[in-house]
Amino acid sequence: MGCQTEPVTSEQPVPDSAVRTARVADAAAVGAVQSAAWRAAYADVLPSEVLDTFDAAAFAQVWARSLSDPPSPQHRLLVATSADDVVGLAAIGPTGTEGRGELLVLGVHPDARRTGHGSRLLNAAADTLRANDFREVEAWIPARDEAARAFLEASGLRPDGAWREREVSDDGSTVREVRLTALLHDT
Repeated sequence: MGCQTEPVTSEQPVPDSAVRTARVADAAAVGAVQSAAWRAAYADVLPSEVLDTFDAAAFAQVWARSLSDPPSPQHRLLVATSADDVVGLAAIGPTGTEGRGELLVLGVHPDARRTGHGSRLLNAAADTLRANDFREVEAWIPARDEAARAFLEASGLRPDGAWREREVSDDGSTVREVRLTALLHDT
């Protein structure tokens, strides 16, 4: 699995960009990025009452707890940075199927999209999963999220025919998700 990165087309100089493991001190920034990224990405996919629950402070609290006490040694949160600012996140962990890891969350702040952060995060996530002896990766995405699907398919993930209905609100509303998978080749 590899990513093809689009060239940067901005007239402005691009600050130093990197991907690193998140720290507890990043939780507030990660929460803000996740909230903005999900509101933008899912505006045409999820009901507005669900979008309204994408609260930066609530996300930050969850990330602070998860970073302080990870669910397992294989769970990781990676962040993309531009200069010193967190602009993207990728969370990974085990699936329960031996040798298969999951891309749990992937998001880039809307103001930082199309500058390579998503590709860098996805490549770092794949490298981290490989380093932890995972041979495959899966990602569940809303079936109607064509942008995420196109990005992940361009990066080598493919739908495997699996789908599920995920409950997204207290009234029982659901969103159909599809699973994409890829082998993690040694490169």
